[in-house]
Formats: sequence, C-alpha cells, structure tokens
Amino acid sequence: MSLLRDVLSCGWRGVLAVSVLLGAVALAFADSPPPDVRFGAIEAWMAPEAARDLRVGWDRMLVDWYKYQPENADQWIVPPEDNERVNLTIAAGREMVLLLRGTPAWATDGKPYAGVPRGLQLPVDDPGNVWAGFVCRVVREYAGRVNRFIIWNEPDIAPDEYGVQFLGTVEDYYQLVKVAYLAAKQTNPQVQIHLGGLTYWHDVVFKRRPYLQRFLEVAGRDPTARENNYYFDVATVHIYFRTETVYEIITLFRDILRRAGLQHPIWLNETNAAPANDPHMPWRNAMFQLTMDQQAAFLVQSFALGLAAGAERVAVYKLAEIYPPIPGADYNGLYRPDGSARPAVEAFRAITTHFAGVRRVSHFVNSRYHEVRLERENAVTRVLWARSDRWVLVSLTATRGAQSVVIYDHLGQPLPLNFSGALTYTFTLPGAVCRDPRVGCLVGGIPFLVVETLKE
Repeated sequence: MSLLRDVLSCGWRGVLAVSVLLGAVALAFADSPPPDVRFGAIEAWMAPEAARDLRVGWDRMLVDWYKYQPENADQWIVPPEDNERVNLTIAAGREMVLLLRGTPAWATDGKPYAGVPRGLQLPVDDPGNVWAGFVCRVVREYAGRVNRFIIWNEPDIAPDEYGVQFLGTVEDYYQLVKVAYLAAKQTNPQVQIHLGGLTYWHDVVFKRRPYLQRFLEVAGRDPTARENNYYFDVATVHIYFRTETVYEIITLFRDILRRAGLQHPIWLNETNAAPANDPHMPWRNAMFQLTMDQQAAFLVQSFALGLAAGAERVAVYKLAEIYPPIPGADYNGLYRPDGSARPAVEAFRAITTHFAGVRRVSHFVNSRYHEVRLERENAVTRVLWARSDRWVLVSLTATRGAQSVVIYDHLGQPLPLNFSGALTYTFTLPGAVCRDPRVGCLVGGIPFLVVETLKE
C-alpha cells in the first residue's frame, strides 16, 4: 500500500481482533487487581515478572522510525518483539506509552537518527510529509492497545551539546509535534500526544530560557494553535539526582503553562539518582557520589514531591537493563543485568504499596523537613524526611479516625512506634548525607512512611 493510501485510510481496522487477543492473554493475570497507573517504571518490559511483582502501573517503549521504515516510505517492518512487549504489558495490567524517534537516512536532509524529517511543512495528507505518514501508520498499528505517544526525547539538548537527540530548532520541533498531533488524531481521536521529556538543566547550564517557554512562544505565533490545544496534550520532564529540584522544576513548568493560559497535565517520565558505590557495578568518575541507600531514599522523595507538585504520573528510569553496561559507567537500573536487585527495588515497592489509590495530596515544608500527605480510600500515608544533615524530632497529630499507625522506612520495613490511639506520636527523622561540595544535600535524609489506617 502506498504512503498516501495509508494516510488517507487511517482508521480502526483490526481493533476488535486485538481486543479479543488481549482479553485472552489477560486471563492469566486476572488473579490480582490492577496496579495504580500513576506509578511507572521505564522499560519495565525488560523484566516483566519483576514489573508485575512490583505492581508497575505504566511503561514506556522506544519506537525507532528507522527500524520500521529503514529504506523507504513504502516499507512497514514491525519488529516482532515490539508487538510482543506491548501485548504482554497490557495483559499484565500496565499501560504502554510509545516514544517515537529516529529519522531514517532516506527521510532527512540532515544526519540520520536525529535529523529533521523531510517535508515537515507539507500538509499531513501529502505523501511528501514522510513524518506524518510514519505517525499515521504507527498509530494505526497499535490502535486499540496504545493511546499515548511521546514525540522524540529531550529536544532541549542543542545540536552542539553532548547527548543531542534532535538536530532541529525549536521551530522545527514545534512543527514535528504539530504534524504528529494532526496525523495521530486523524487516525485515532483517542490518542494523546506528549511532548518529549525535557532535561531543564541543559538550558540552565547554557544560560537559555526554558525550552518549554520557547516552545510555547513559537506555538503562540501560530494562529491555529490555540484552537488545537497548542498541538499537544501532556508536557513531560526528566529530573535526576537532587530531591529539592523535583518540586521546583515541576512547579516552574506549571507556571510556564499557566502564563500561556494552559492547564496541560505534566508527567515526570524519568527520575532516579544513580549510585556510585554499587560493588558489582561501580560508577567511576561519577557525577555525584551517591550511595545505593541514597538512591532508594531519592525514589521515595521524588515520587512524593512529584505528586505534591501536581505531576499526573511519575516513573523511575529505569526498572532493569538486559544488556551489559559499559564498565565504570553510570547505571540506573533498579535490577542489575544478572537479575539481582538494588535496595531501590524495595523503595519502589513501598511506593506502589503505600502511595496507591491516592485521592488528595498536600505538602508541608519548613527549613527542617518535608511532609507529603497522601489521602487514600481507607488510609493516609505521610511521607517525611529531613532536609539537612541534622536529625529532626517530629511530633504528628494523628488523623481523625485512625485505628492503627505503622511507620515504614524507605525500604518498606516497619519501625517501632508506640501508638495506642493517642492524639499525637513522636519520632526522629535521620539527617541527610550532605557531602557534595557544590550543593551540599543532594538527597534528603532517610524518609519515613507513616501509614494510618482509618475506620471504614
């Protein structure tokens, strides 16, 4: 089938068959309730049994355009493993989100993989707009299974900077997103288009205004943008290493959106603090000298602050890595390539256990500690940690109707607490390790999860 016919015939064919297939596969997982979709782990498909055990709510998989259409626009080669990973993810009760990237050499006048697609300014139903054709086909390929698509990754890394993934300007990226939005919605009106995850720090280091702000300024000059939701549905951010910045950066992004008159959801798609001291996989010349225990603490703090700042979803990058890492390099996986677990695995389990079902979030902070309060159906989880290297004595007033209180550490282990229905209870938060000469406390002290079970 030609590219033009594919663009014009985008529709819902094959959705019923896919639904029947997934329904049959899902029977194997019907013995437990679905996980909370708000808490994800990137590339959880690499460790599906661990993902199920940890109750991962959503996953992200890379879709490389150059693999699907390596030589020309008439090709359509879906890697069998991609379909299998999507099907197994959905059958296990997780939502799959696809990240589209990677320009084939034939589709750009620039460099392969990161070059701006050719014909991007043409109408989406023009065969010369090869990016529109690809988006249309990939959305149709996964119709009935995937409704969320991220457009490229970290476009805020400029062409002359390390780690660049998109070689176009902000204007080029806006057009890339706009074309994807139009082609995808034409194919499947239920699709949600996500902006590529932004690093934030590349703009800070190179003294640029935030990329999201510059993107919205470009969109604001398009007279059709306002009536089309600025051609995206979700803004995305990646935040690593420093606990305090999670709340600050998400709040900044929310303010940028608000100043443009927008209320789009924000997802924290990647967060983690890779340790340097793993004896099995040491990170030589590490950017930050963090421990595995700090990695675990960071996850609890990051997920809590992400929710407190209003992030719709949060995900760790990443659950596992099936390929051997480069010796001495950084490694983010909660599971090592040999399948062994870092302590952060249990921190993630504590999150999916004691954060699940949150209905309302509130945040209290002073110079000594953070408290994020997560109100759930029949329980309240209060996440607390010290902000400095000083230990903090905390006295909490019990939530009205609390029948029992259990305090857990960052690894989900219960701690002693004398609670017999009293109005208040007191405990001490450990101080943080604050040895970084540049910023002091990268990660707060060991967080405690105070879980109050309420009367039904």
